[in-house]
Amino acid sequence: MLQQRTAGVLLHLTSLPGPHGVGDFGPTAYHFVDWLASCGQGLWQWLPTTPIGPGDSPYQSVSAFAGSPLMVALEPLVQSGWLDAPTLPDTGFDARRVDFARVLPWRMAQLRSAAAGFAARAGAADRSAFEAWCRRQADWLDDYALFMALERAVGGRPWWTWPQPLRRRDPAALAAAHHEHSAEVTFWCFVQWQFDRQCGALRTYANRRGVGILGDLPIFVAHHSADCWARPDLYQLDDDFQPTVVAGVPPDDLGPLGQRWGNPLYRWDRMAAEGWAWWAARVQRMLQQADAFRIDHFRGFAAYFEIPADSPDARHGRWRRGPGRALFDALSAALGPLPIVAEDLGLITPDVHALRAALGYPGMKVLQYAFGGDAEHDYLPHRYARGTAAYTGTHDTDTLVGWWRSALEHERRFAGTYLACGAHDQQDGQGVQGVHWAAIRALCNSVADLVVVPMQDVLGLDSAHRMNLPGTMGGHNWSWRFDWAMVGDAPGRRLGLITAASGRGNFKLLGLGLPPKSGPSSYGSPVVE
Repeated sequence: MLQQRTAGVLLHLTSLPGPHGVGDFGPTAYHFVDWLASCGQGLWQWLPTTPIGPGDSPYQSVSAFAGSPLMVALEPLVQSGWLDAPTLPDTGFDARRVDFARVLPWRMAQLRSAAAGFAARAGAADRSAFEAWCRRQADWLDDYALFMALERAVGGRPWWTWPQPLRRRDPAALAAAHHEHSAEVTFWCFVQWQFDRQCGALRTYANRRGVGILGDLPIFVAHHSADCWARPDLYQLDDDFQPTVVAGVPPDDLGPLGQRWGNPLYRWDRMAAEGWAWWAARVQRMLQQADAFRIDHFRGFAAYFEIPADSPDARHGRWRRGPGRALFDALSAALGPLPIVAEDLGLITPDVHALRAALGYPGMKVLQYAFGGDAEHDYLPHRYARGTAAYTGTHDTDTLVGWWRSALEHERRFAGTYLACGAHDQQDGQGVQGVHWAAIRALCNSVADLVVVPMQDVLGLDSAHRMNLPGTMGGHNWSWRFDWAMVGDAPGRRLGLITAASGRGNFKLLGLGLPPKSGPSSYGSPVVE
């Protein structure tokens, strides 16, 4: 999929339409696959499908292996006879935004009702399938389900504040807790089983329609996570399970304090001593859900930025060498060739480029970053090479129209001239007419193997529709949704035509009425077969 000339759309599952407050694996996901196929798109890119964490972010999850309960569709649970048709709250849910504070408790209540219905009414075949799935996933599932049960029992407190026998994972204490909370453990297993069934069914449907799934794997895990609790020895923690150093990025022109993410850092030496087994299990899990995946913050595998845990910002951090090629060689030996897109944005040094090139992974180019300099900028489409994944923007950038409206004058002038979109003529006072289509066309006509366009850019939406504003919490981050009334017929047809004309989709969509190969050419000469 990554070596073929193709195009796709970036849309997180939670952004899909639907009646239950947040996008999920339900009917609208299948409708979106049909829409992608009708537009000649070969790929659907997701953000991480793990449970959301602080700030509703999918990049700060309680598990690197589990799926988000929010994505479990309710319709299949009703069809199975385990859940009554849900009754929506009196005020309903916002069709254009996810109100996580309202949606999450309501949906969890529906899942608990479905689990109770399964326990009471499931047939022998479904019970057997559930038990078999639990056995296959036990290596991560047992710790995750017990972690979630214990978190609920202690009122959501972080695991390092739990009673000492539990935070230190005393075997007798864990066995007693599992017995005491067995019903809650089973509930979390049931939710994950349903996530896997529904994710697998959607992926199979997409593949049959010629659409591959591109997942997203964050490099780091959250401190409050089942992963960190289950294997604290794999992280740089002190005797009280507190990080001694944390992840982030150094100060730059955009942030004089840098970014302090707060994730605990790995003990790469211990992971290496175990043959990288934790990483192999994590990547294998990702490949159970997606055909390929983007690996976030790829530069951290060459060198990562280490910040003292007691530092309030990133100014006192330092660079440390990452695991490099040894990790990926081991993963390839265990799992075969890895279908990875390397997120190599930001402060990238020659060692990062060398690592990515040696591994043969496509790197990312984001068009929004291309117009601050001159014609030699590597993110300009005429500078691309094969093995490139080209984007108009990402989940962390503004929409293309929003970027245009806030860009500096010389950036707009350069972009308008380069894209030949008429944007520099200042139509509608801000020159945004057609800029998103001109950008999509420029990327599609480049030699980049892969072109991915956020759904917001397909629709030509402004900054009010961006997915995330990095370095901020709350607000509208991660909450954007669309509905089909925003789409209509024109954007999909135009996207399909551009995709087909650039050799990334079905050329028949152009409807040019080309003569058959055995007939006369347009110059009146016979075609010699």
